[in-house]
Amino acid sequence: MTLTSASPASPRATVADSAVGEVYLPQQDTELLIDLVHSLGVDGKRVLDLCTGSGAIAIAAARRGAAEVTAVDASADAVAYARRSARSAGVSITVEHGDLTRHVGHYDVVTCNPPYVPTPPVSDPRYHPAGPSHAWDAGLDGRAVLDLLCAHVPTLVRPGGAFLLVHSEFADEEASLRTLRAGGLTAEVVAERFIPFGPVMTARAEWLEERGLLDRGCRVERLVGIAAVAPS
Repeated sequence: MTLTSASPASPRATVADSAVGEVYLPQQDTELLIDLVHSLGVDGKRVLDLCTGSGAIAIAAARRGAAEVTAVDASADAVAYARRSARSAGVSITVEHGDLTRHVGHYDVVTCNPPYVPTPPVSDPRYHPAGPSHAWDAGLDGRAVLDLLCAHVPTLVRPGGAFLLVHSEFADEEASLRTLRAGGLTAEVVAERFIPFGPVMTARAEWLEERGLLDRGCRVERLVGIAAVAPS
């Protein structure tokens, strides 16, 4: 299934800072996921956005005609921000405070832009720029949330429904594909985008080089968009 072709960073990503307080604001990964939502089409569908952060993806789905949109985040700050953003945008979405792995229900489309940045096991401030670290820190391999998410999401997707996911190449897209397929979904990488390192990746570049995850001197990251479809 091909939803969108590879493309450079979207010019619509105009937010310069990655966070306001404890809320992750839209970045290129958000834009990539919104592009996938637009390509798939959500008109009249029931949508769930996990790790909603600012609520940008949930709001985009509502604007594209989704019949019902639920957004979930473990951060109370993010929940409050997403609710305010939805009101400002003039759309109706339900924003819930909770753990993504405990959420239940069945949806036509599930989306997620989870934490996925590999994280050093030390508190050295050189590796941790200011901002909502819970929105990007994801353990040594970047999969502390992804493994749980990919194992749980098949229980949330209706027959014939789809899961749309975005994360970095450094979090091992093959592991995501294997887990989703093991859950009975047909999963593949359908989009990619190459972007320059932001503050978090720049702070961790030398550590990633030392671990052999990053070529020396490279400061470009490949984002992947994954689509996983449940059998009808």
